[in-house]
Amino acid sequence: MQGDQNPQIIAIRKLMNNWKTKNGYKIIQVLSGRSNTYLLLKDKLVILIDTGKESAYKKLSKKIDLLGLSLDKITHLILTHTHFDHCQSARKIKENSSCKIIVSCKAGDSIDNGYTKLPKGTIYITRQISKLGQLIEKKRFGYQPFEPDILISGDYDLNSTDNLINIIETSGHSEDSISILIDNEIAIVGDVMFGVFKNSIFPPYADNTGKMIKSWDRLLNTKCSIFLPGHGNEIKRELLKKQYDKYARKHNTQYSQ
Repeated sequence: MQGDQNPQIIAIRKLMNNWKTKNGYKIIQVLSGRSNTYLLLKDKLVILIDTGKESAYKKLSKKIDLLGLSLDKITHLILTHTHFDHCQSARKIKENSSCKIIVSCKAGDSIDNGYTKLPKGTIYITRQISKLGQLIEKKRFGYQPFEPDILISGDYDLNSTDNLINIIETSGHSEDSISILIDNEIAIVGDVMFGVFKNSIFPPYADNTGKMIKSWDRLLNTKCSIFLPGHGNEIKRELLKKQYDKYARKHNTQYSQ
């Protein structure tokens, strides 16, 4: 990978949250704050996972440059789902690279229209915010329509040299939510869980909490021990298991391990 031996780039990478799997996949958290954006690197693969908001595009580009890369080196852009804060720069990135955009087939109509309906709130205050958001709709929460290259239906193995990047459906926060399993050690999960609150991963927004709990079950049935969310900090398997046990009873979902 370009810049791997450059001491300055190595130092910059150390300042960013980063993870490495046993088979050499490197994950770097490029953006944090309002939304997390990750780079997945190995050999010639440069995979960007989510883009953040359009207002963060320059910051994203600059941070990728600091890593000794550039937008035109991105081989794939995987969108965990198509809410505006995760995909608003997808079209611009596609225009500045030859990357393949990968997204759930359930996002088809939304990406054609440049607007994905905001999810329902899961607590009183977020339910009110969601209702207000429906009134503002596309003007505030839209994005430029873009053309995906790969529409995923069901689960999907990315055609990497070792087939250790697996994409699975994890609906609930939104119908088009997917998660990326890397080396069956680390999962990048979008908004199916949040890392913002202490001892809680329950998102403040979700269209179908029952489906979301079942998606937690799917993730527990992998061997992943670390889950990287679209908002907040990494989530350990132990916390996911505790939260699943707490909420599964409410939704009559049986843990299948």
